[in-house]
Amino acid sequence: MKSVFIAFDQAHKDAVIDILDHLNCRGFSMVEQMQGRGSKTGEPHYGSHAWASMNSGIITMVEDSVVKRLLEEIKNLDESAQMLGIRAFVWNVEQYY
Repeated sequence: MKSVFIAFDQAHKDAVIDILDHLNCRGFSMVEQMQGRGSKTGEPHYGSHAWASMNSGIITMVEDSVVKRLLEEIKNLDESAQMLGIRAFVWNVEQYY
């Protein structure tokens, strides 16, 4: 089992949830408003007058067999609108209840 954290511009919210639905990733937790900026490109998302946009974040636990397809779909979404920004990070899940 893997944990996938997806940080994204709020404009991607519906598309990210659609990807999770398409891959049968039912369970997730979401933070609606997160501030941040990408490590390489893109504009900051601070919710301020200068940087008005905001990010959201989703964390989901998925089977190992789903990770590759999930990352591919997130990458495709990113390539369709690169200035918005979206990244996904994967961690091992050692135990869960």
